[in-house]
Order: sequence, then C-alpha cells, then structure tokens
Amino acid sequence: MNTERESIDFDILFVGGGPASLAGAIRLMQLANEKNIELEVALIEKGADIGSHALSGAILNPVALKELIPDFMEKACPVETTVRGDEFCFLTRNRQYRIPFVPEYMHNKGFHVISLSKFTKWLSEIAEEMGINIFPGFAGKEVLYAPDGKTIIGVRTGDKGLGKDGSPKGNFEPGMDLLAKVTVFGEGARGNLMQDIAKKLGIFSGKMPQVFETGIKEVIQLPEDNYFKTSTANDIHTLGYPLGLDIPGGGFIYEMKDDKVSLGFLIGLSYHDPMLDLYDEFMKFKHHPFVADIIRGGKVIEQGARTVCTGGYFTIPRLAVDGGMFIGGSASMQNTPGLKGIHVSMKSGMLAAEACIRAIEKENFTQEILEDYPRLFEESWIKQEMYEGRNFSQALSKRFPIKFIYLGAQYLTKGEGVRDRMPIEEDYRTLGRLKANKEPSREESETPPDGELYVDKLTGVYLSKTMHREDQPSHIIIHDPDLCINECYPVYQSPCTKFCPGSVYEIETDEGASPRLRLNPSNCLHCKTCDIKDPYRNITWTCPEGGEGPGYSMV
Repeated sequence: MNTERESIDFDILFVGGGPASLAGAIRLMQLANEKNIELEVALIEKGADIGSHALSGAILNPVALKELIPDFMEKACPVETTVRGDEFCFLTRNRQYRIPFVPEYMHNKGFHVISLSKFTKWLSEIAEEMGINIFPGFAGKEVLYAPDGKTIIGVRTGDKGLGKDGSPKGNFEPGMDLLAKVTVFGEGARGNLMQDIAKKLGIFSGKMPQVFETGIKEVIQLPEDNYFKTSTANDIHTLGYPLGLDIPGGGFIYEMKDDKVSLGFLIGLSYHDPMLDLYDEFMKFKHHPFVADIIRGGKVIEQGARTVCTGGYFTIPRLAVDGGMFIGGSASMQNTPGLKGIHVSMKSGMLAAEACIRAIEKENFTQEILEDYPRLFEESWIKQEMYEGRNFSQALSKRFPIKFIYLGAQYLTKGEGVRDRMPIEEDYRTLGRLKANKEPSREESETPPDGELYVDKLTGVYLSKTMHREDQPSHIIIHDPDLCINECYPVYQSPCTKFCPGSVYEIETDEGASPRLRLNPSNCLHCKTCDIKDPYRNITWTCPEGGEGPGYSMV
C-alpha cells in the first residue's frame, strides 16, 4: 500500500505513557528550563488516554518522585493510602501462617498505595503544563532508521481504518512519521518496537534473557465495616497456595481509600505444567479462607492483567544506541525482590533525560554521547538497588527446596548467593510436554463465579473496559495455524487457552470435526503473555489501532 504520510519533527520523542516516559519528559523540561534551552518534546501513548493501559500493584516508593517533584503532596498527587504496616503470609490450602520475618526489601511502611492509572494521568497533566506535547491514541508500529540502518530517527504510528484484509476503509487515516534527534523507548514489558530493535541492533546480545510474570489485578469495593478498619497492616503479601513452592508467584492485598482494596496475583512464566490456568489460579487465591474473609461482601469494579519483566540487572539491554535510549519496564527496570517497579522506572527516565540534555548541548546524538545514560545509571541508587536482586529471578525459577537455599544465601550476601550471574531459561522453553508431565492435572476452582465478587474471564474483560474495533486486521499473528492443531494441541493441550487471562484463544471441538483454533482478538488485555509463553514462538503480539485495548481508570 503506497501511502503518503505526514512527518513531524521533534527534538526528543518518548514512546509510551507510563511512569518512566512521563518522569523522563518532565525532568527533561526541568533541565531545559534551568538552562534556557527551548525544546520540542513529544510523548505518544497507544491507549486512548494516559493511564488507560497503566496497571500495577501498586506500592510507590517515593524516592524518585521526591527528586522529581518534591512538593508532590501539595500538588495533589493521587495517593490512595500510606502503608502503616506490612504483613507476609504463607498459605496452605485452608490455613494461613503469618511469617514473623518480613525481608528488608519488602518493608513498605511509609510508602504509598496508588492507582497507577490515576498516577500517570496526574503526571501527564504536569507534563502538559510544562509544554510537553502528549498524544494518546497513537500506537508506535515501526521504528524508523537512518539510511545507515543503525541510527534511530523516530517512530511511525499505526494506520487507522483498515479492514480485516488490511485494505483502507472509508475512514482511513494513515499513520504519521514522528522524527526526533533522540527517541526514548518506554513501552513497558515486551514492547513490540523493542523486539524490532533487538533483532536489528542486537541490544540484548550477551545479556541473560528477559523473563516475566503475569499479574491479574482487581479493584474491589468493600463494605464500610471491612477488614482494614481494625488491621494494623494494610499491605499484605502471600506465597504458597495455590501455586505451591515450585512455581514463582504469590498474591497481594493493599488497602485503598473509600473502602476499596487492590487485590492481585502474580505467576512467574517459568512454570512447567501446561495445564496451569493463570486465571483459575487467581480465582483459587481469592477463594482461600484468609483472602475470602478480607474481601467478604465486596464487589469487583475493575479488573486487568499485565506482564512484568522480572529478570533483573543481568537482563538489562544495552541502554543507548545511535539516536535511541531504553527506559522502564522495556529495559528490565524492576526491583523484583521488593515487588516494586514504579520508582526505578521513573529514575531510569530521569537519567535518560539528563543524557538527552547533554546531547542537545553538544548537538551530538550518537551512542558515544548518549552513553552518559548508562554511565549515570551505574553511578545511581537504582543500579545498587537492582544489583542486590541480580540473581533473584534465577533462584525463584528453581524447584523447592533448593530455591530457598539460593534465596537465603543471596539475602545474606547482598545478592551474590551461592553462584553469581546464575543462568536462566527463557519462559517459552520451560513448558513440559503433556505426555511427559508426571505432575497430576491441576484442580479447577471449586466455586463457580457469582458475577460480583468472583467473576469469570469474560466478565473480567468487560470490567477492564477493553474495546477493539471488530473489523480490523487481527493484531495477534498466528504464523502457522496448522501447527496449533497438529502439534501444539496433542503435545501441550493448547496452553494458550490457559495462560491467556482474557479468553482470546479457544479450541473448538465440534463432534465429528477436527479441533480448530478460534481467535477472539477483541478480548485482548494487551498483557502479551501469549507472545512470551507460547512454546513454539508461533504467536506474535502487535499493537492494534491506537486508542484501543483496556480502559483502566482505577487499577
């Protein structure tokens, strides 16, 4: 399709509307104002609004926020509650045991519970007041390179108004070429543009593979007379049931204001059992007597799902190339042991902003100058924090009891442990073949959904306010549909139908007919679990039209 596209030039372009890009853009403008430098700065976000695709735990360590906006409370930062006490519980099938020792990296007292959706929206309002051009509803579909093939010069946004066959419809709007001296990528976990850059420029060469967890989260409205009215702890973490001790993961419950609670469950995608259904494990967690007592009488008002990059320090890519830098979750910025990533993402964006302003001053945007960013990273508290957790995911991926030997040794040695730079497998390689899997099939949740406090997958999709235009090309690419039925189905029993929290994938088995895969891309929550965990790498997730997907406002 030969399409004439409009080009717009900026000095700096941020891709993604999360905390990393927003903090980076704000810090850049602060520095520019201090130095009397005029800049044209833009930020694009694939969601319909800033915050509509933002989903997190979320405990905010305010260390980076205090650096960026010291008077954040006076500026009406949307804090839900302040953590007054931590609680760490081990769950068996029917009981809970309070663990008397809470690891230091999980001490959250004095930190803030926030809605990441509200928080990023608040940051965007500050950014706009500073003159930053913010464009929600624009999905970055393609990285633009200079003729040398290695210098990034911007991003092409996606076309809108294409039919299912890819041809333009009556309301067709071609994407734009957004050009910049430096493009800063903050797409979050498993960004599709980052995957393109990785193939072309080898930014992950020599690094350990990125690994991920998928989190399913809800905001629940509780009755006025609820658990947190008398509890000394309003920050609860759990491990054990229903995953056991072999699979990484666990739950969290955080108090929010107005008698709401943030409840979620994380599952490490290094799991082996092809019959494990992520959503069903989440429901089992909610039905546990300890959790059920906390949320009794509540009603789910919003739900969502998202992957988190948890590999840590050794999985961080090369942070700067000619014309480009990488920040936030897309660059593995996460304090995995502490289950917190917002503050490290923000700081990475702020450090990238410092490198940008130096490049502007020198009028040189090559990797040699932008290397200021990784140098600043290595000198900052963010490096120290992430370095202490450098082997944590590797240890978590081991089986019980050896994982706790590794974790204990790491805790005592500030991250080194029994073996430093422990190897780790990519998540798609860890799934066991069904016929060789000696573990019993996992039991399904015994209690059916009630439509209010316990909802099924499709109701969860509805509560995420996910919207996609039905008559557009599928943004989920199945490269070989026959492989799904002829190989994946008999070997793994189609794990895509179990690891997807939105019922995007279905195997239809009509009587007398061969099984067939049915795709429901309009259900997609943009968590990207399928792109990560598919054992054949047969699924590729791409951005749909800009402005589509979830419509989070509270999570």
